[in-house]
Amino acid sequence: MTTARETAWKRVEDLARRPGAGAIRALFAADPQRFERFHREACGILLDLSKTSIDDQAMAALLELAHACDVLPRRDAMAAGEIVNTTEQRAVLHMALRAPRGAGYRARLPEGDTEDASASVDETLAAMKRFTRAIHRGEIRGATGETFTDVINIGIGGSDLGPYMIGRALWNARSPMRPLYLANADAHNWEAIRPRLNPHRTLVLIASKTFTTAETMANARIVRGWLEQNLGEVGARRHLVALSTNHEATAAFGVPQERVFGFHDWVGGRFSLWSAIGLSIALSCGWTAFSQLLAGARAMDEHFLHAPPERNLPLLLALTTIWHVNGLGLRSQAILPYDHRLSRFPAHLQQLEMESLGKSVTLDGHKVTRETGPVIFGEPGTNAQHSFMQLLHQGTTPVPADFVLVANPDHPFAENHRLLLSNGLAQAEALLRGRSTEEVEQEMRAAGVGEAEIRRLLPHRLFPGDRPSTTLLLDKLDPASLGALVALYEHKVFCLGALWDIDAFDQWGVELGKQLAKSILPELEPEGTMGRHDPSTAGLITRIRDLQHASAD
Repeated sequence: MTTARETAWKRVEDLARRPGAGAIRALFAADPQRFERFHREACGILLDLSKTSIDDQAMAALLELAHACDVLPRRDAMAAGEIVNTTEQRAVLHMALRAPRGAGYRARLPEGDTEDASASVDETLAAMKRFTRAIHRGEIRGATGETFTDVINIGIGGSDLGPYMIGRALWNARSPMRPLYLANADAHNWEAIRPRLNPHRTLVLIASKTFTTAETMANARIVRGWLEQNLGEVGARRHLVALSTNHEATAAFGVPQERVFGFHDWVGGRFSLWSAIGLSIALSCGWTAFSQLLAGARAMDEHFLHAPPERNLPLLLALTTIWHVNGLGLRSQAILPYDHRLSRFPAHLQQLEMESLGKSVTLDGHKVTRETGPVIFGEPGTNAQHSFMQLLHQGTTPVPADFVLVANPDHPFAENHRLLLSNGLAQAEALLRGRSTEEVEQEMRAAGVGEAEIRRLLPHRLFPGDRPSTTLLLDKLDPASLGALVALYEHKVFCLGALWDIDAFDQWGVELGKQLAKSILPELEPEGTMGRHDPSTAGLITRIRDLQHASAD
């Protein structure tokens, strides 16, 4: 028996198989008002979908698919604190982290009771605010009485990517503290940071919910050793802060109880920058900026919760991905922020989308029958134009691109900003328009190129065009608009999880590698005993030990 869900999926897929379904230029030729009809605005963000091949029929089918997949009822269940992360039996309430005080969010627990999520959030935010302002006022100082000027965040994954991205975007010379981020287990990361730090004036945040994350704790031990070398064991403790729920482990590590800030199981790592994990943002950029960041995200939450489907930015962005991935078979996605402050935005979205949507089974454990999460990659413009944009323009398979543009910069160099924006707009237009045989021939003849040379070079200078992109235009990049932008993509991920019927909030795929690393670690000791491995892994372990032994000699 065909379900309404499958009927809706078939309608989208049939429309995508129409001859010329990927064509975009023809849509503009037929409808000069296409931009007006296919852009939406909310929370200071303009979303332009007109440079995709979605037409009225496709949009209607996509909206019907969202209805058939119960996206909005599932959204309401998430907001109500129901257990929507079913494999881990957890509620998903990152929206509670940026809700107004006393918002009344409650999280359903596996045993059926509920937890007052809003009360917990309010308490944590109040403690973070007190601590942040005490640091900035010099009421809390280092072991030698000096004020803190630098804050280093030690974390990995969601405990690094989100805060790092936000901190880099919002920090400026007027900010109260300088942020640095240490994530990679490779100690070269620490060696690059260390010379820039004064131990007397450095505050160290250790971000790990369980306080057992291998990479984070390895780095934390290195940094604690550095502090102890310069300040002594007791003095070092005055420089340590933990973002964790494991109070026994934080105490054993030497973090004072009053310096521990926690969060809950209903906060997923890649959605956690709004929680205590965002303390580095508050410290480096100021509490006002952090509060505005939360407010911007909350504005997008309200839009997502209440806007009708046809005007709902997160839903429309998700449906555009469905059209590209499942309709047209385009399985990559480029993220192109034309603002250097958003340099880490693509990296944040890589985790947010690929860890959430890289799933191959449905909620009930059956194998998925359609493609799920696309490969996310990106760089800021204009750097990307001198890197991988060649493939987007002339590669064999179109790659949808999200352009993020900011109308007004936070610097006085207007000419540079016009150059930046002109490049972003031009790249999107070039992907759409392409370059025809006639245009190439005309251009080369005007340049005085001979006919034989024109025939030789012509195939290399053609651009197919009809390559899809979306554009997100912000008035300016400030804490509120950045909060709304990040929340927009968070809700896009939720919608895609519902559309594909997968759990977008677990990440079991990262566990196997962690487990195997634990078994391999002792085997890399000089006298370690080799375990059972495939021949390739065993051969590499042996070779590494031989090389290290030779180096020691």
